[in-house]
Amino acid sequence: NPPYSDKKWNQREETPLKVNDPRFADLGVLPPDTRGDFAYLMHGLYHLGDKGTMAIVLPHGVLFRGSSEGDIRKYLLKENYIDAIIGLPSNLFTNTSIPVVVVILKKNRDVLDPVQIIDASNNFLKSGKQSILQEKDIAKIVDTYVEKLAIKGYSYLASRDEIVANDYNMNIARYVEPIDNMVTQDV
Repeated sequence: NPPYSDKKWNQREETPLKVNDPRFADLGVLPPDTRGDFAYLMHGLYHLGDKGTMAIVLPHGVLFRGSSEGDIRKYLLKENYIDAIIGLPSNLFTNTSIPVVVVILKKNRDVLDPVQIIDASNNFLKSGKQSILQEKDIAKIVDTYVEKLAIKGYSYLASRDEIVANDYNMNIARYVEPIDNMVTQDV
């Protein structure tokens, strides 16, 4: 859980990092200086074993922001590292009110495996200003992920071609359509 959109991620080094840093060399770009989300993701991915799996909590913006972040998403998809994206509710953490996503990366994915997209942002208990994931909410996320389930209004298995057709935009709402539970009233 790195600092969200760290605006000084590259200023903390004695010498600012360059594109030839081994963590970014394959990308050919650095994450923007104003948002270090992908810097932390790429650092973790670089240190991940050949058959490793990692999860990282990031702001939703990593799913759709453009420029070098779009290039990084394109690289991650091309290299088949993105296994799942799990959207969580806002106010889940005490240090921020923004909704966040868990990005699960794997280095040993089958090239035909879809990217699983889970929208768990509506499954929580409200306690004051905080959102709380109950045991049943966590179990649903885990079961859906482990079983690779596609559940209408909750999860979707997106092919690489679909994501490419969406210009590498992985915004959850593009793939998981919410179920309308509004009762139509005849006035």
